[in-house]
Amino acid sequence: MRLGGAKVLTRVDHVMICVPDLARGIDAYTRIGFNIYPGGAHTGRATHNAIAFHQEDYLELLSLRDRDAIAPGSPEARLAEFLARGGGFRYVAVQSDDLAADVAAMQGRGVDVSEPAEGARRTPSGQELGWKTASLGPRNPLPVFFVEHLTPLAERRRQVARAGDHPNGVLRLDRVYITVPDLAAVTQTYARVLGMPVPKTHRGAVIKADMAVFDLGPTGLTVAQPAEPGPAAEALSRRGPGPFQVLYRTSSMDAAASWMASHDMPSPARGVRNTGEQAMLVGPEEACGAYIGFVGPA
Repeated sequence: MRLGGAKVLTRVDHVMICVPDLARGIDAYTRIGFNIYPGGAHTGRATHNAIAFHQEDYLELLSLRDRDAIAPGSPEARLAEFLARGGGFRYVAVQSDDLAADVAAMQGRGVDVSEPAEGARRTPSGQELGWKTASLGPRNPLPVFFVEHLTPLAERRRQVARAGDHPNGVLRLDRVYITVPDLAAVTQTYARVLGMPVPKTHRGAVIKADMAVFDLGPTGLTVAQPAEPGPAAEALSRRGPGPFQVLYRTSSMDAAASWMASHDMPSPARGVRNTGEQAMLVGPEEACGAYIGFVGPA
């Protein structure tokens, strides 16, 4: 799809939640009701991950596997600093089906963005997965990066024993939320980076914030300024501006709540969205520093 002749990015591809200990992260998200599995090591990097696959998007837990291999000033060194502050939801990955064209379009809009670079990971079963990524530069320091998968979706889904069919009923990612201190000051930057108009501002009833939602295919990237005490304000106070919540569509909120109760988790907080839909929220104490929301039928 195109806007004014420029390529437009297609969807939120995945969220990256960084955890100090990968095994503990897997345990936490298993208790929340995700089928989540070790994903393997990144080629040429000191990181490894775990993956919970949904219909087309996925949740990634990322951690360091070899702290002795960290070079000063490297991405791993910056990750180590982030983990030392407690970790949590760090990046939103936005998918492209033609990253070179999208990067060229962003550069044409004056966006500070790198050229696409290839990356890879070998899964525990020996499967090789490949992709290209592009990152924003210091003039546009948003918690977003861009990915084009070189491995087809059907093959990527085979990296996990069960893709989808989660005990919590999660079907797909609905929205991600990024908290900021000044909504008006940053929405123009997000609009230029994403190649989209600035959305109208709405009040988020559950996160207690004024928010602008950039619709990327079936998903939304939401920038939110706290309006009163609530999740957005708590996250901004605790760790500063950045991603803080993922909202998932589930086939059954009651099934999700029952699974969590059976795994000795506190009952998720319940609320009503500005759309009138019921929603529930797992807090950062249980979700490795992130808020994990669910919306769908009872």
